[in-house]
Amino acid sequence: MQYFSSANLLELAAGEDADFVASPRRFPLLPRLMDDDASTGEDNAPASPSQRERRIVVTHRLPLRTVPDPSAPGGLAFSWDPDALALQLRAGFPSSSEVVHVGTVAVPIDNAHHASISRILYERFRCLPVFIPADLHHRFYHDFCKHYLWPLLHYLLPFSPSSLGGLPFDRSLWLSYLSANKLFADRVIELLNPDDSLVWIHDYHLLALPTFLRRRSPRVKLGFFLHSPFPSSEIFRTIPVRNELLRALLNADLVGFQTFDYARHFLTSCSRLLGLDYQSKRGYIGIEYYGRTVTVKILPVGIDMGQLELVISSKDTIAKVHELTAMYKDKILMLGIDDVDLFKGIGMKLLAVEQLLEEHPQLRGRAVLVQITNPPRSEGKDVQKVQDEIGSISRRINERFGRPGYEPIVLISRTVPTYEKAAFYAVAECCVVNPVRDGMNLVPYKYTVYRQLSPALADAPKKSMIIVSEFIGCSPSLSGAIRVNPWNVHAVAEAINLAITMPDTEKQLRHEKHYKYISSHDIPYWARSFDQDLQRACREHFHKRCWGIGFGMNFRVVALSPNFRKLSVEHIVASYQRTNSRLILLDYDGTMIPQTSIDKKPSSEVISVINGLCNDPKNVVFLVSGRGKDELSKWFASCEKLGISAEHGYFTRWNRHAPWESCMLASDFNWKKIAEPVMTLYTEATDGSAIEHKESGLVWHHQEADPDFGSCQAKELLDHLENVLANEPVVVRRGQHIVEVNPQGTGKGMVVENLMTASSSTGKAPDFLLCIGDDRSDEDMFESISSYTSDPLAPAIGEVFACTVGQKPSKAKYYLDDTAEVINLLQGLADASRVKPPSSAELQVSFEGSLYDVY
Repeated sequence: MQYFSSANLLELAAGEDADFVASPRRFPLLPRLMDDDASTGEDNAPASPSQRERRIVVTHRLPLRTVPDPSAPGGLAFSWDPDALALQLRAGFPSSSEVVHVGTVAVPIDNAHHASISRILYERFRCLPVFIPADLHHRFYHDFCKHYLWPLLHYLLPFSPSSLGGLPFDRSLWLSYLSANKLFADRVIELLNPDDSLVWIHDYHLLALPTFLRRRSPRVKLGFFLHSPFPSSEIFRTIPVRNELLRALLNADLVGFQTFDYARHFLTSCSRLLGLDYQSKRGYIGIEYYGRTVTVKILPVGIDMGQLELVISSKDTIAKVHELTAMYKDKILMLGIDDVDLFKGIGMKLLAVEQLLEEHPQLRGRAVLVQITNPPRSEGKDVQKVQDEIGSISRRINERFGRPGYEPIVLISRTVPTYEKAAFYAVAECCVVNPVRDGMNLVPYKYTVYRQLSPALADAPKKSMIIVSEFIGCSPSLSGAIRVNPWNVHAVAEAINLAITMPDTEKQLRHEKHYKYISSHDIPYWARSFDQDLQRACREHFHKRCWGIGFGMNFRVVALSPNFRKLSVEHIVASYQRTNSRLILLDYDGTMIPQTSIDKKPSSEVISVINGLCNDPKNVVFLVSGRGKDELSKWFASCEKLGISAEHGYFTRWNRHAPWESCMLASDFNWKKIAEPVMTLYTEATDGSAIEHKESGLVWHHQEADPDFGSCQAKELLDHLENVLANEPVVVRRGQHIVEVNPQGTGKGMVVENLMTASSSTGKAPDFLLCIGDDRSDEDMFESISSYTSDPLAPAIGEVFACTVGQKPSKAKYYLDDTAEVINLLQGLADASRVKPPSSAELQVSFEGSLYDVY
């Protein structure tokens, strides 16, 4: 017996639907998969499926075939679709795991049958259907997905929607897209247990889904694979909701792409639009995103070898192979199998065949291209225009070069069964795949495998030739194929001629190379690799504290160490008032003033807060900055008791009236004559960069340069300077948008050590230490504080507060969100300095008074 629960019990985000297009809520009964036997508590009771590790595969369509059946509930009968990728990938999952599919059904289902269909599909197939109203699905799939997103992902901007089939951005369609994605999220949440569930989302229809899932379950183990291309950042940035889509993908733990080019475009978009950097570590590419590392994986999809073997060895296929072999005897058979799609390049393929026959008359009467066009997946003028173009070109070629009993173009536009396609694959001598832009495209893989495995051709030498567009995902994997630019019709024609005339031994070698790769990188390999990397990417989920920030599609999760927490005014003030010797170290840029501020001078509020702290005789306050001493002296001239450590500690003074002390008695700055010309060279070559001259160092800034080019130039400059200054007493560092050269022995970490040593030598070792900073150089201070406090020989410091600005991974144990919170915290300390802490006697009176009030 099974129990059922209503899905609306799992609706977690009350009121969030107001942001999206209203759509009827339908919550069919969902099996909870809790068996009576499993609830008895007996040790030998069978484990409930809900206790097994679960893989939730989310696709737009369920991997099911649907046929009318008046005797079945809802008038429909269902069966597995063996050609569906979502079904084939199950072979790559651990055998002990439970696999559940979430997606829509290909045919409309009456509302009255939703509950019964859900129960049947779940019990028989472990499929949970998503029911989307017909009008909403049309706006979601046909309008937004197929006529806005799909063209853009394939590099087609909607300049002329009437002629090219693309639609301009329409916010109402975007809201429909979000509404549909939210219905998918509602279904996934019904199945989700963050402890033992891994969710794998597929393709561009569900780009927004990771945000909805992460919003409801911050620790969900979530992977996303994009089967279509990801365009250049110059194309992607034209999307009005570009940031929302990027943040949605970043709400996944693992994002997969077919090729490095697509992954690179995604990384570049994250860098240019969101300011996020990525790094490669031990073979994995990762993006640091609010304390989470989002892994980016390049993994081209494969094919199901077992399924293809079953098809090619079937009686129907073998009979068809013999029929086609006889039909095209003494002919050179070329094959093309494509969807009716604007980007498949079918028209240009036909033009290339026309060019081939024109330039090589000896092939007339022999060369035949069989072009199979799969039914279109969308509707609109663009599909009709493609069909009209294909028909027109093929008729012209056949009229020009055809003769009785011979047609150079055989156009098959009907629905072709799988066995017949397999037969054409097996007998074709050459396969031509030349889309102008495509995701993976598995046609060359299927062609290679069918040529290898066909029992009807068992005695024939195993050979094949592939002509493949350089703009599709499988191109990098097929090193033996002839790569072409589909826009160059003449080059495609010459490639076809080369493939036809190539020696058989060369064809066999290329075929063997392709088959070896394809057979070892099949669907199970692809799914297993993605599944393992998803588990690896989620290992730290339960070792961090997570909470959500942001509204709507800008939602994201902050994940930080359990010991990393926000520094509250109340917490630090209590410690502040208990202590008598305090050391306060403050960074300037990004800590006291925002990094984005154009005017870098301190505000009157900053001056007032610092003076409030300095006026307390128990405090020693230091400003620790990379800025020059003259600039800081001028800005803080009114802060008489403020200590300043300038240029990363090269110059230090304890108050306004004290002299500047250098960390070195004598310094040789001849190295500047070497470093400055190098920096000048990079400044001239990098628009938006500049050199800052300091007494002790040089800084190259590239904040205003192009993000990618500036970062690339900074890396090159770092290597260049390290090479030419290898024998000089300097350190070359790379910081946030800077490369700087400073004398050895300087750094903010050294400042902390020197100040602590100086304080201890006077017999006034601090019992309270506050250090606040925001960037990489300030991490040196936090590290020095950690080393000092863990040294058993150093004087103990009772209260230590190392605090970074911004919620990000840090060596500090505390954080504040921004400069405004820093000023608020310091103001709280300054106010506490003016309030006399209560004596022990006063505390006793207060305690007794409270007891009196109670009783």
